Amino acid sequence: MLRRLIVLALALFFLAAVLVYQQMQQLATTPLQLTTPLFTVPAGASATGLCRRLQRDGYVQQQDCQLFRLQLWLEPELAAVKAGTYKVTGDASLIALIEQFVRGEVAQFPFTIREGETLQQTLERLEQAEHLQFDIDASEQLLTLLSWPEAWGEAPSQAEGLFFPETYNYTVGSSASQLLQRAHQSLLQHLSASWEQRHFDIPLQSPYELLIMASIIEKESGYEPEKPLISSVFMNRLRDNMRLQTDPTVIYGLESFSGRITRADLQNPHPYNTYRHHGLPPGPISAVSRSSLQAAARPVDSSMYYFVSKGDGSHVFSETLQEHNAAVRRYILGQGRSEQDNSEQNNSGQTNEQ
Repeated sequence: MLRRLIVLALALFFLAAVLVYQQMQQLATTPLQLTTPLFTVPAGASATGLCRRLQRDGYVQQQDCQLFRLQLWLEPELAAVKAGTYKVTGDASLIALIEQFVRGEVAQFPFTIREGETLQQTLERLEQAEHLQFDIDASEQLLTLLSWPEAWGEAPSQAEGLFFPETYNYTVGSSASQLLQRAHQSLLQHLSASWEQRHFDIPLQSPYELLIMASIIEKESGYEPEKPLISSVFMNRLRDNMRLQTDPTVIYGLESFSGRITRADLQNPHPYNTYRHHGLPPGPISAVSRSSLQAAARPVDSSMYYFVSKGDGSHVFSETLQEHNAAVRRYILGQGRSEQDNSEQNNSGQTNEQ
């Protein structure tokens, strides 16, 4: 009789174990059907506390949390959940969710600083970025984020162009200033590499001047194969003390721009007007890409002094003003623009050289 009772007890224990095992398997496979894309694990939260929270929200039952305690006894590593905000999916099970919290795979959100955009444009988009604290109160505050190398001379007095354009991932609660500090460090690394690799005969005296030149190249062309030749045009002009006469610098210095450069714009005496002033403008005019930095550091050897857009993203380059004027007649006037339009807006060297 005793033997039968023992066998019966073992059988019941085995059946109970199988039932518990099946229920625990359900914890690992049954979707929670979460209705929120984000789940925040507070600092100091426990795995069992998170299960109770899911129970209160109606995603699991009380018996599920009881079974989860048993799961923790079998797998104590599941208790080491990490604080943060996580991206979650509706098909995640309780165990899969806890495992994600243990791995610390917090939600990452991308923000891209775009090549050729101004700092103001970057800040406007940063202010609208989701889950990012915008803590920039004034443009002067940006200067406190900079760490300009002493060997490069006096630190810039403005932050334009000092943040490298690429995609930066951030987590919930991160600040705009933290992201910009990372972008600034990236800019310093790329600028340093380009400065070290420069041709030593280029008429630029510092990494900051290289950055200024790169920003002009950036705004003049997005066609990378031409950038070293565009750089060559500007270098030749600097060597010969010719004005750079580049429209993007004029536009940058205007308080408002209608979308079309006028004679009045070209005559505006603001310091960025390279039609009025010799040499480089006082600072960069946009965020600069790696290809523009490299083009500024290593221009091709050419005798070109002018270029004009062909209307397809590429340019025609000329050695003389006569050749340039012919190109303007073909690619600008030939496309229906008037002589007045041409005299008001042109690329690197208007038809009447000053």
